[in-house]
Formats: sequence, C-alpha cells, structure tokens
Amino acid sequence: MSAARDRWLNEGLKVLAEEGAAGIRIDRIAARLNLSKGSFHHHFDGAEGYKKALLAHFEHLSIEIFENAISEAGESAGARAILARLTKLVRPGGTGIYRPELDIAVRAWATWDADVRAVQTRLDEARLSALQRVWRSAVASDEEARTAALLPYLLAVGATVVFPPVDADRLRDLYEILLRLVPDSSSQTQDGTTSPP
Repeated sequence: MSAARDRWLNEGLKVLAEEGAAGIRIDRIAARLNLSKGSFHHHFDGAEGYKKALLAHFEHLSIEIFENAISEAGESAGARAILARLTKLVRPGGTGIYRPELDIAVRAWATWDADVRAVQTRLDEARLSALQRVWRSAVASDEEARTAALLPYLLAVGATVVFPPVDADRLRDLYEILLRLVPDSSSQTQDGTTSPP
C-alpha cells in the first residue's frame, strides 16, 4: 500500500468515527488531507471502491490488533495471562483495542448497508473465535469456551453502545474485575476441569 492510500483510509476511519457514514464524502476527506480528488481516483475506483477499501482496512486493523495481542502474550500463557494482556490494551484515545466511536459508527452503518453488515459479522466472529481459543485452556469444552468468550465481548459491545459510551478506563476496571474470575492455568486438572480451591 502507498503512503497516500493509507492516509486516505486512515482519515476515512477518523471521519467515520467522528461523523458516521454520512461524513464519508471524498471532497471533505480530500480537504482534510490537503490532497486532490485526482489522488483519490489514482488509489480508488470511485466512492464504492473507497467504501470497500475502507471496510477492508477497518476489518484488517481490528483483527490484527486483537490477534497480535494474543500472539504477544503467547497462546500457551493461559487464559488469564492473555486476557490480562488484552485488558492492558483497553486505552483511552482510540489507541488500543477499544474504539467506541468507530465501533458505534460501523455498527450503525451495518443496520442499513449489507456490505458493512457482512464486515461487522466477520469481525464479530473473528473476535469471538479468538477469545474462544483463549478461553479453551481454562474450561472443559468448546461450548463452554464460546460462552466464556461472549462475556468479555458482550461487555465491550455493551460499553460501546450505551450513551455515552463507557470510557476506556472504566471498561478496563470492569475487565480487571472479570480477570479475578478467570481460572488460573495452574489450577487446571488433566481433563480440563478446574480443581477446587
């Protein structure tokens, strides 16, 4: 990807977070970037091409930050250690894994645009699947891992959609409370169940 193309996409995500889908207008983004419409047409095949590239960029970044955090902790580290790593990435200012304004905008856009809905569906599934993998070492079955994965994920989604959204510091505090409930890997028996304290 070229630097100019990245600028168009990153600025598009900023506009989406600030103004919603209605703000995704090429003339306004060009003015914000101090780039010409010619630059836009060099990198994208019209407004529809830009929308598809913007959504792909959003999906890629959203999954990448999540997967990288899990990889950095090491999947063998155990559910509590990995979830603690993810909790540390809940930071204010949209620099971590919690970006409520952008998530609100994309979820709102998904209510009336099938392309966006498909991206949001894939993104939700990718995040839940990653959390399910994390939880698998702490519970007895895949079904329990999926249920356990829903708890932190739905907490994040709920924190995003209440008005006003829960701030990152408060959400991190909530996750810290949940971390205390995660079984420690050292308390697992050979069959995957948790031994009594």
